[in-house]
Amino acid sequence: MSDRIREKLQILADAAKYDVSCSSSGSNRKNTNKGIGDTGSGICHTYTEDGRCVSLLKILLTNYCIYDCAFCVSRSSNDIKRAAFTVDEVVELTMNFYRRNYIEGLFLSSGIFKDADYTMERMLRIVKRLRLEERFNGYIHLKTIPGASEDMVTEAGLYADRMSINLEMPTESGLKLLAPEKSHQEVKRELGIIRNRSVQYNSERKIIKNTPKFVPAGQSTQMVIGATPETDKDIMYTADEYYKKFSLKRVYYSGYIPISEDSRMPMIGTQPPLLRENRLYQTDWLMRFYDFDIKEILNEQNPNLDVDVDPKLSWALRNLHHFPIDINTADYKMILRVPGIGMRSAQKIVAARKFGKLHIYQLKKIGIAYNRAQHFIRCQDSPYQLRDQEAFKIKNTILKESQSKYLKNAQNQLTLF
Repeated sequence: MSDRIREKLQILADAAKYDVSCSSSGSNRKNTNKGIGDTGSGICHTYTEDGRCVSLLKILLTNYCIYDCAFCVSRSSNDIKRAAFTVDEVVELTMNFYRRNYIEGLFLSSGIFKDADYTMERMLRIVKRLRLEERFNGYIHLKTIPGASEDMVTEAGLYADRMSINLEMPTESGLKLLAPEKSHQEVKRELGIIRNRSVQYNSERKIIKNTPKFVPAGQSTQMVIGATPETDKDIMYTADEYYKKFSLKRVYYSGYIPISEDSRMPMIGTQPPLLRENRLYQTDWLMRFYDFDIKEILNEQNPNLDVDVDPKLSWALRNLHHFPIDINTADYKMILRVPGIGMRSAQKIVAARKFGKLHIYQLKKIGIAYNRAQHFIRCQDSPYQLRDQEAFKIKNTILKESQSKYLKNAQNQLTLF
């Protein structure tokens, strides 16, 4: 690798680190015709200490940008080193890194130089070269450029496994404050294009078997959290709307990292702790997999998530009238709502109780967090009833008994702000 390419890679890989929407699961693209690479049921990935995926070659095509978004390190007014890859350079880097087993795929985003179509056209050329000329069957996540033409967005979807476009801020007002040149309407337009085309191709595939795949791993978006004063309710209501309207696979929540002294934004050193980001992801999980309506978790009375406890426990403490449930007779959906019981444990409970009444030792063997769940359930040998306790006592007991290193680290982190 030449020194020139190495310098570009250092600059453009560093600029790409602020985009956390690089999930790599969900594709089943198979190797055909003796091509190179195979995603299988999703690619192998490793994670950094804070949980971000680092298995892809994650770069920007360029960090030149015509926009001046206050929260973005690549904004036009920022005095940083600029660089741009050529189409050939990105293709060669991807193939060389893949052959050396450094990566399993490509995550490609870009600043916008000249205009949206000019940038999108070059990104499209890269993915076409990889698929058609290099016969690369590895994973490709392509960021869509806001304002790009429908034809280019649609064509790109035939070569990418996943596509995404950043919502940036949770609300239109927050976006207008920090990035007045951008609009949520552009994001909705392109998310809508991908959604509609996916439906079209899936319908055609039922009739014509050789219909090509279109964005098989779906689409996602990302919001920056903490740069503008939205509540957790504002953030999660927006996420819920986009999940429902655009069939998103994921919404990512990126805690704001101060990069400027802009008076419109939080001061450097006062960014929200990562605990808030984690609580938002936990809430997102409850919405998608635990059958919670977002209004149950966040509403006018509770516009922000509890810092001390996770959102499922917080909901349970506010709704003690639903508990205790009898673990031997309750339906699956209600068992899922018990703090300390996850999806697999709930499935095991439903399966195991067919053979007899469950006892405490059996629940522990199944793998539930009994120290937490015991306050909300009854089983064959439960020692007491929930109604004998109050919410604040349960909360204090759980916090006192918790041995979670993460909780202790989070509490220490909160003391810094």
